[in-house]
Amino acid sequence: MQNPSKQGKLIVIEGLDGSGKATQTALLAQNLQRGGHPLLQVSFPSYGQPAAGALEEYLSGAYGQKPEDVGAYAASTFFAVDRFASFRKSWGAHYRQGGLVLCDRYTTSNALHQLAKLPPPQWQPYLDWLCDLEFCKMQIPAPDLVLYLDMDPAVSQQLMDRRYAGGGHRDIHEQDVAYLTHCRRAADFCIQKLGWHKIRCSSATEPYPIEQIAGEIYRKVCEEIISIC
Repeated sequence: MQNPSKQGKLIVIEGLDGSGKATQTALLAQNLQRGGHPLLQVSFPSYGQPAAGALEEYLSGAYGQKPEDVGAYAASTFFAVDRFASFRKSWGAHYRQGGLVLCDRYTTSNALHQLAKLPPPQWQPYLDWLCDLEFCKMQIPAPDLVLYLDMDPAVSQQLMDRRYAGGGHRDIHEQDVAYLTHCRRAADFCIQKLGWHKIRCSSATEPYPIEQIAGEIYRKVCEEIISIC
């Protein structure tokens, strides 16, 4: 049996596509390491890994060209299997030994993206099911802190336009603006029900400076994850 005192800390950076998750995760990792807090950095989905095969096909449109072509519960299992495999194969030992893990996306992405496919009266039952599936039945750890990067969808679309200007293709989530707007409403529900912390990242027309956002994130981590700061 695991000794609870040896459990690590799990911090998650979450947000809509184009909100700057990868950038802010990297900056937070740098700030924590400079402060003498070693960590393991993980990103989801685990593209290219066997356990991510179904979710990659889903995102490419192999199962339908719109997100809602695959139901919330079915799509959730694709991503959950990827996280289970990653925990067991790459970062579980570090976490169980008391290490700090920093995730770019996590179970929180299922909550954000799949909730948007359901009518609001079904949101709480879905969250109950999701937490039971991943944290109880699959026994991957629940986050200690979730930082949600809140960026206006119009601004995030502008940033994604720049990202893909040189080539590449948007997945079925990224190309559906109406769906991403639904996801933002779902995020407000998750913030209220799951205790996420909202980090405002833009006005209605412009993103805030990257360094300003990074500073707010680091301060929040130091406030919430007391044992490492």
